[in-house]
Amino acid sequence: MAHRSDARERALSGGTASGVRGPIRASWSRARRHGLAPDAYLPPVCLDDDELARHREEHALTGIWPLLRRSLGGLTEDPGRLLFLSDARGHLLWVQGDHTSLRSAERVHLLPGALWSEDAAGTSGVGSALATGRPFQVFGAEHFLSAATAYTCTATPIHDPISGDLLGILDFTCPERHWQPLAIPLLDTARRLAQSELETVRLREEMRVRTRYVERIARRLGTRSAIVDAGGRVVRADPPGWLPNRLPIPVGEGPMLLPGGQLVLVERLAAGGLFLLIAEDGASGPVTAAPMRLEALGLRRARLHVAGATHELTRRHAEIVTTLLSEPGGMTAKAITEAVYGPTGRPATVRAELARLRAILGHRLASDPYRLTGDCEADFLDLDHALSNRDTTADTLLDRYRGPLLPGSTAPRVLELRAALHERLRNRVVETADADTAMRWAGTAAG
Repeated sequence: MAHRSDARERALSGGTASGVRGPIRASWSRARRHGLAPDAYLPPVCLDDDELARHREEHALTGIWPLLRRSLGGLTEDPGRLLFLSDARGHLLWVQGDHTSLRSAERVHLLPGALWSEDAAGTSGVGSALATGRPFQVFGAEHFLSAATAYTCTATPIHDPISGDLLGILDFTCPERHWQPLAIPLLDTARRLAQSELETVRLREEMRVRTRYVERIARRLGTRSAIVDAGGRVVRADPPGWLPNRLPIPVGEGPMLLPGGQLVLVERLAAGGLFLLIAEDGASGPVTAAPMRLEALGLRRARLHVAGATHELTRRHAEIVTTLLSEPGGMTAKAITEAVYGPTGRPATVRAELARLRAILGHRLASDPYRLTGDCEADFLDLDHALSNRDTTADTLLDRYRGPLLPGSTAPRVLELRAALHERLRNRVVETADADTAMRWAGTAAG
């Protein structure tokens, strides 16, 4: 509208902002303090394809986006109308709209991976809802960036129903002339639906974890244990009452000192943020985790023993764990990709698998670079160490050798490790010149 355009020109050229809504004036002022220029500027596209895939994979609203798309699908049926979902920093993660509208929006960087926070894009639905923590509507010329003035944006925050933490911003954007008065109530209904679904998923996950780990907790005789969520709420304690209903400090993986001075070990149970907290009664020193151990020789489905539980790994997960065990100093996502998938692999695929693995490994899987922490053991490493000891007899080596390393795998690093173990073991058997040992070796699949 003309009066908004005139007021914008006056205000952004240093004049008064009379006739402009108070929240918009405040947002323009914040944008100017960030040093943004309204003309000849577009928000940065901060996330490349791999980073965008990783953000989507790890975001708490990943499973909620399809629900939002279905519930608000009618809003984007007409040309020019778009639905966005951002993370808590303002990165646009998902966008819905018809092909022509999406292509047009890309020209002003309304696309996945772009950053639309106020410090990066000035006044906008996403950025100003983030800055105020409240639903926010921006009409055409109320946008700070000139490139966005053709749109009207309606945005509302989505919070975690348990912790209250901001998770992201849901935004409906359309041409200014197509403004929808019902956009605000429709988005608010979708927001409440999303938060209700998040709470349902969380409760369902808590019940699954309770069922899965109650036996494990009961096996830890002489210990005090608890299941705690990311906000510090105690979901279950054994024995009951040894912890308050909520911990007054943030919960993180690894050794942790409670306010009363009790040393505990915290292990992640689920990607949604549930943790197992263990306190050794009478412990005089730091609580330590039992070594993680991989069994991969002669097994098409490797077994991983971690935190008192045994997991039968998928082939890819077994290949990744084996690769990380072979590089204790850590590896980049690109290096893991080449080791597991070869030159045609994509780091985004590896990051997705690592995110799934973290639900099993918890704090034992560190990043930057990716590496396994704590005490780690593996049957193929035991064999490797034994082969390096010249005093180890061939019979003892064969006792340790149940078969080739991950026999069904074709991952480049596994093939390399498997061939090296086979060659070294064969040479040691040949060196013994012991007929019985040679016959025993000949009877194995590798021999």
